[in-house]
Amino acid sequence: MPDKLQQLEPLYREWNAKINVISRKDMDAFWTHHVLHSLAIAEYLKLTGEEDEFSRSTVLDLGTGGGFPGIPLAVSYPEAKFTLCDSIGKKTLVAGEVAKALELPNVEVITARAESLSRDFDYVVSRAVAPLPDLLKWSWKHCRKALICLKGGDLAEEIATAMGRFRLQKGSVYIWDIGAAHPDEPWFQGKYLLMLRK
Repeated sequence: MPDKLQQLEPLYREWNAKINVISRKDMDAFWTHHVLHSLAIAEYLKLTGEEDEFSRSTVLDLGTGGGFPGIPLAVSYPEAKFTLCDSIGKKTLVAGEVAKALELPNVEVITARAESLSRDFDYVVSRAVAPLPDLLKWSWKHCRKALICLKGGDLAEEIATAMGRFRLQKGSVYIWDIGAAHPDEPWFQGKYLLMLRK
């Protein structure tokens, strides 16, 4: 399994030379900025004891870009079914080709806007896609259990707006400080995982 994670960087370097989906600066820190950041979701699920449930679920990766966090999570959870969704075709092309090269039968890649989807998923995941109220507007109706998103910065206003607009119950929003869990990695400072439960 970790073997497939090791294959990610050479695959993305090869594809990025043809279709630029990751900035050059980010490519130089690919493992930390993309793989480890995506796997913060797996780390959080382990900490909370929810990994078993997630590992057998259906997951929508909303605004996947070139395949993050979906592809590292799909490698880590081969029994879960992942749908990677983005409205930009060149990005989904790269995500699809990487999934094919890694032989990930649990990954489906679609080019579409999330709000146009006609099915539901147990979990929705996203990484640095949009403000929380927008993420909820696009995905909440498709989500049976929880939205898990990776975000940065001051989230208080986003959370307050989202809670009011979507009438979320107190105690339904969980915030995990990724930077505090990785004090030795400066890039993670100010980065958070948000989980919003149904």
